[in-house]
Amino acid sequence: MKPSATITSSTATLDVVKAPNFVKVTAITIFSFSVITLLYLFPSSPFPSSISFSPSFSITSPQQIKNNASLVSPRPKKTRPPPPPTVGERTGIVDENGAMAEDFVIGEFDPSAMDEFRNLTGGREETSTKEDGKLTRVKYERFRVCEESTRDYIPCLDNVEEIKRLNWSGSLVIYERHCPEEGKGLDCLVPMPKGYKRSIPWPRSRDEVWFSNVPHTRLVEDKGGQNWIALKKDKFVFPGGGTQFIHGADQYLNQISEMVPEIAFGQHTRIALDIGCGVASFGAFLLQRNVTTLSIAPKDVHENQIQFALERGVPAMAAVFSTRRLLYPSQAFDLIHCSRCRIDWTSDDGILLLEVNRMLRAGGYFVWAAQPVYKHEENLQEQWKEMQDLTRRICWELVKKEGYIAIWRKPLNNSCYLSRYSGAQPPLCDSNDDPDSVWYVSLRPCITRLPENGYGANVTTWPVRLHYPPDRLQSIRMDATFSRKELFKAESKYWNEIIESYVRAFHWKHVNFRNVMDMRAGFGGFAAALHDLDVDCWVMNVVPVSEFNTLPVIYDRGLIGVMHDWCETFDTYPRTYDLLHAAGLFSAEQKRHKCKVSSIMLEMDRMLRPGGTVYIRDSISVMSELQEIATATRWVCTLRDTGEGPHASWKILTCDKRMP
Repeated sequence: MKPSATITSSTATLDVVKAPNFVKVTAITIFSFSVITLLYLFPSSPFPSSISFSPSFSITSPQQIKNNASLVSPRPKKTRPPPPPTVGERTGIVDENGAMAEDFVIGEFDPSAMDEFRNLTGGREETSTKEDGKLTRVKYERFRVCEESTRDYIPCLDNVEEIKRLNWSGSLVIYERHCPEEGKGLDCLVPMPKGYKRSIPWPRSRDEVWFSNVPHTRLVEDKGGQNWIALKKDKFVFPGGGTQFIHGADQYLNQISEMVPEIAFGQHTRIALDIGCGVASFGAFLLQRNVTTLSIAPKDVHENQIQFALERGVPAMAAVFSTRRLLYPSQAFDLIHCSRCRIDWTSDDGILLLEVNRMLRAGGYFVWAAQPVYKHEENLQEQWKEMQDLTRRICWELVKKEGYIAIWRKPLNNSCYLSRYSGAQPPLCDSNDDPDSVWYVSLRPCITRLPENGYGANVTTWPVRLHYPPDRLQSIRMDATFSRKELFKAESKYWNEIIESYVRAFHWKHVNFRNVMDMRAGFGGFAAALHDLDVDCWVMNVVPVSEFNTLPVIYDRGLIGVMHDWCETFDTYPRTYDLLHAAGLFSAEQKRHKCKVSSIMLEMDRMLRPGGTVYIRDSISVMSELQEIATATRWVCTLRDTGEGPHASWKILTCDKRMP
């Protein structure tokens, strides 16, 4: 469509506004720059009789209109060309006043324009063979339901073929990630156990869960005498005990607080790690003290520990101390706890305790409750001496030993490390070692250096730290140099406004979201907004490996998170999250051209509890494919506009995984 019209300067704007939307925007832009050019070139005559912009579009005088309505005036001679117009990014259609207009006219559709748009945005579609010279889009059929044996399947931890190939029976390496090869991943919907019920809401779930949701009795048989767990009728109940605190987690936490008051649960200590967590009663009872504890354990012979923890509504994921770094940044945890976690900390020159040291915040505490602390048997006392020697060499201070508990404190700076004699073991890590690089990174047999500027050690107390831009914001690698604090505050404000509308419109305070995952967390603004708006949940903040590593900032805020590549499956059991939130994830992953959108959504379905919800906020370029896959996954979805209106470039897809 190429209009050719001549108008007077007094009526130019009115006629252009009446044109179709594409011409409307083009004409207004050209006219505006023309006026500026004329004023610059012809100050004594602001409205010359004619100036042509192209062979097919001209603005002419009234006399020329009478002589020839289709006249194209010759380009007037200029002493210098006009400055090129600045093209700004537009989102939506605007009227002559710069306001969003809804009554614009849709022009003819040019199919080639869509291909050009995909090239510009990095969007792509899964395609099949060529038909008549054109690529056709794959139509997603309904995904089949997997075999019954996969109901607790974690693909990267249950890869039996790869584990057999390792031939390392008895080694902890078999509990690390061994993901299926490309094309052999999950291609079906993991079934739920027979009799599955909607999870008991928090806080009741802390003390009881449905047997039918986690129908495994191995832990009851092995740990029933230690007050971990018991089976009563159709429910598992959790008395709150543990191997070293059979009289209850509350009493145990009181003892730790009395031993070292400076730990100050809920103020100085906000984020904790519980290693070998059992059913996570330690973390469950710390929640009422304003401490978020990430509970970890391998998927070993007591393989359902993490499943029980998540069914209770306690932060947890499968993880093992073996040959690789855990997926958390340096100086992440204010306190790290190990109660009979069955880890030999002094073996292999203490390499596993050095990994604890990497993750422990400067000035943070390591709590060890184990037999070598209090038993006087010769072999156990030898282990205690080895532990004392190792902790002394890595500059930890034994601040208290009482009964079966020993508590050490990590130094605040490098002064102790640097004062050791030459050749002391273990050595300091090289200065070029990145302690926050964790995705498939091998353990380092060295002491992680602390930042010379004190970053990480000087976080404020909870809850102030949630919204205080931490110092480590300045040290993470990202494009912004001077505007980081502004970006941090802007993200918090952005998500606070959005979540406030979600809480109001979708009644989030009444839908019993407990286990929440933000699949592309940024600085953690989504999780912070949920806390500010009193939504009673915890959030696993996931930072994709393809993006800037903001995990140190997330932990400094008093939140938890993990590094992950969404081309692989997450280390959690099926049916463990109530809400999955993905903002810009799919358009970002499509630009990588590495993994299929359908694979990510199948993984989301695996993690999502029946009755759970998915909120996807993303570009319109991916929405049609997401809707089609969601239908194939048997979700019930609704497409909504964002707050920017119906013509914005992003949409919101909300989906429910209905109970059968």
